[in-house]
Amino acid sequence: MSASGTLEQALTHAARLLERDPALAVEQLDEILQVAPGHPAALQLLAAARSLQGDVRAALDLLIPLAQAQPNWAMIHFDLGLALGRRGRGQEAIQALRRAVALKPDLPQAWRALGDHLMAAGDQEAADAAYASHVRYSTRDPRLLTAAVALVENRIPAAEALLREHLKQAPTDVAAIRMFAEVAARLGRNEDALHLLERCLELAPSFQEARQNYALVLHRSNRPEQALVQIEQLLAADPGHQGCRNLKAVVLCRIGDYEPAIRIYADLLEHYPRNAKVWVSYGHALKTAGHVDRAIAAYRSSLELEPSFGEVWWSLANLKTFRFSADELAAMRRQLARADLAEADLAEADLAEDDRLHLEFAIGKALEDAGEYEPSFRHYAQGNAIRRAQLHYSADDTSERVRYIRAHYTSDFFAARAGAGSPAPDPVFVVGLPRAGSTLIEQILSSHSQVEGTMELPEVTSITRLLRMQGDADGAMPYHGALAALDADALRALGERYLAHTRIQRKTTAPLFIDKMPNNFMHVGLIHLMLPNAKIIDARRHPLACCFSAFKQHFARGQSFSYDLQDVGRYYRDYVALMAHFDSVLPGRIHRVVYERMVDDTEGEVRRLLEYCGLPFEESCLRFFRNPRPVRTASSEQVRQPIYREGVDHWRHYAPWLGPLASALGTVLESYPEVPVLE
Repeated sequence: MSASGTLEQALTHAARLLERDPALAVEQLDEILQVAPGHPAALQLLAAARSLQGDVRAALDLLIPLAQAQPNWAMIHFDLGLALGRRGRGQEAIQALRRAVALKPDLPQAWRALGDHLMAAGDQEAADAAYASHVRYSTRDPRLLTAAVALVENRIPAAEALLREHLKQAPTDVAAIRMFAEVAARLGRNEDALHLLERCLELAPSFQEARQNYALVLHRSNRPEQALVQIEQLLAADPGHQGCRNLKAVVLCRIGDYEPAIRIYADLLEHYPRNAKVWVSYGHALKTAGHVDRAIAAYRSSLELEPSFGEVWWSLANLKTFRFSADELAAMRRQLARADLAEADLAEADLAEDDRLHLEFAIGKALEDAGEYEPSFRHYAQGNAIRRAQLHYSADDTSERVRYIRAHYTSDFFAARAGAGSPAPDPVFVVGLPRAGSTLIEQILSSHSQVEGTMELPEVTSITRLLRMQGDADGAMPYHGALAALDADALRALGERYLAHTRIQRKTTAPLFIDKMPNNFMHVGLIHLMLPNAKIIDARRHPLACCFSAFKQHFARGQSFSYDLQDVGRYYRDYVALMAHFDSVLPGRIHRVVYERMVDDTEGEVRRLLEYCGLPFEESCLRFFRNPRPVRTASSEQVRQPIYREGVDHWRHYAPWLGPLASALGTVLESYPEVPVLE
């Protein structure tokens, strides 16, 4: 085999033997390497043969030094990435695969493998980008290629137009249908995306990439039960798919099955031990399940890997009962100082805006615990200013919506629809503003033998979104217009839909369950019409205490009004006006719990609460802090302790800086806890 032609023939022969007989290929390659020691192509093929024989460790022993010796050979880094992934070394696999696609972007399977690992590591945004590149580089049709490039570059209107035209001519092209579904998902049209992916899987049931997209969109559309069905199908085909296992853990957390999710995260950390995002997801699940010490340890493991990870610092602060040490406060300040250095044009000192935002809130909490209220307020204000600038919230729009509801949801409106809706009495809705004591109410009620606590369920919001799509897009309020047009049967169907979609959250046989989404106060009219026998409890707290508590709380999502003192004050005022309206047109329908009264006379308030719910008194409701159930809100650790009065007036430490809030509240503040005469 001295001639180069003979060597090339031998390598070609060995390559042909790989799939058919890996053992024979190994013998052939050993002979080649005796003649040409260290030959890169022979070593690559030998590593592939070892992998096919199931000996991934031996393959890695060959690939790691080969990749070091051949830093610009894309295929070696691709093979190395695949082998590292099979050995559970996910973080290293990501690095190898990134190197492969950097050297040779037109490696579609490398992009797909990279997307799978990024998804498993919790980096969904980067995973989406990798999957988009997989679509781009696996496409050979010139028209689809142009659409794929537009998708990768986030030129969504162009991609939509190209795909729409293509599908007119080739309506069964599953690759194009999948891409069109991605366009719909990016535009927020999840229902359209789901229909497209269902069609895709109908045409090609084994199209696993489309099924993975389908599972993800189902999850994002608040259909966890259906998402799990698709995830289980994917895992049946590929049990080791770490991206699907991560998604399964996320969905299990969504439905309250924390212990199996915790086991999945623990296993993922065996594959991605140096991934800060997986550690923080693990910490979140542990915290919610009540394993606080383990959660703190997980958060600290994340910070060891990424000291600037602001979300983790805030997650520690958000435990409420956690106290930062002086060293930890100093560490946060050092990270925040990087933002100041960045402003001095030191690029290497830059701190991501999201990290800075979280650090401002976390330092605010640390200084608050230390009694340093003035600098604490400055950090809270700075964190709020950063977040407020990212949002498009309009207090005027909220006020207009409240005025519309008060004008249209009248006594006559409800009387005309009496008897409609589902008669089921199961749900107990706890509404109000966040940080008003709703978690305490939930914990008290869920300590009763006949009541199950769940979480802040998004199903009412999903129904309003459905109604908005059915309504007149040119109307003033499409959702409310569509609701007003429904007959008794349609209202009953909405109630039954709500019960069906929330059933997966119920883990016990208790006849009643709690939905404590606070923002549902905006949808009392809908709740009453579709579930007229459901209970509605309004959690209310002193305006300055409640609003400032929301201001110093960085919410994951959904509370855009809370990042400006005037915005939150106006929101509280609108909330009081709306609830006063429902008290007038539906007298006795809503039971109000005033937080300060609950603190002063806990037993009396608990007895009145249970009486409203039609439940006998149980002593366990007074020992709510012993309830081991998972709690998924910012108050999770506080409600695992007895009620204490200290928190009632804590806002007074910040009174010197709350003038804009007090002005926005106006007469609502002056008359609390009574309701002022409203316009």
